[in-house]
Amino acid sequence: MNARSQIFELTVEGRQADEAVASIFHTVLFHRSLGKFTYSDEGSYSVGTVGYADVDCDFIDLTYVCCSSSSLERTIRKEINCFSEQLRGNEGSGMGQISLEFFQKKPSRWLFQPECIPWEVWTVRLELITLNNEGERQVCREKVGELLTDKIIYITEVMNRHEYLPKMPSQSELDLIFETGFPDVQPYLFKLNYSISGPSGGPSVGSTIKKIRETLAL
Repeated sequence: MNARSQIFELTVEGRQADEAVASIFHTVLFHRSLGKFTYSDEGSYSVGTVGYADVDCDFIDLTYVCCSSSSLERTIRKEINCFSEQLRGNEGSGMGQISLEFFQKKPSRWLFQPECIPWEVWTVRLELITLNNEGERQVCREKVGELLTDKIIYITEVMNRHEYLPKMPSQSELDLIFETGFPDVQPYLFKLNYSISGPSGGPSVGSTIKKIRETLAL
């Protein structure tokens, strides 16, 4: 199976990195999560509701919607924080990417681990810049907010397409399709992966920042 892939490229300040990634990943997870399943027998079940919450960003002019699950939010925040801390502390190019991958497990024979088959991957590539004053930061807040709003609208459009989703499982196969460890929500199985770019032979950081500033000034 070839996994569907979406890639978003963003240029942000270091303090905006967590919120930028979280706004995209939580939007995706909101559409890729269901309420908890309750089975009356092996093939008959009911699905609970998914609560939602509005999140106001501190460093970006943006409000987005996420599942109102504190345990899911903690899990995502921990992974994004690890990524952004390494990104901000990187002495190389100040660039990196983080991916949210959905997968399903293929049952395996006894003593063998089940095979994990990805079916959808969302990747955010970040480049960090440094701005000199509050005027530049305010323009950046607005520009990044507008860009993320467009990305969130795009995500919603993608979710409305008739594309592959794992079929609803029987009770015995529930753990092969859904993450059942959260007490209040049941997303499709997912994992986060990230990598930090090292030094590159591309344009210098100074010239890149200058280019970004010129763009923000338009």
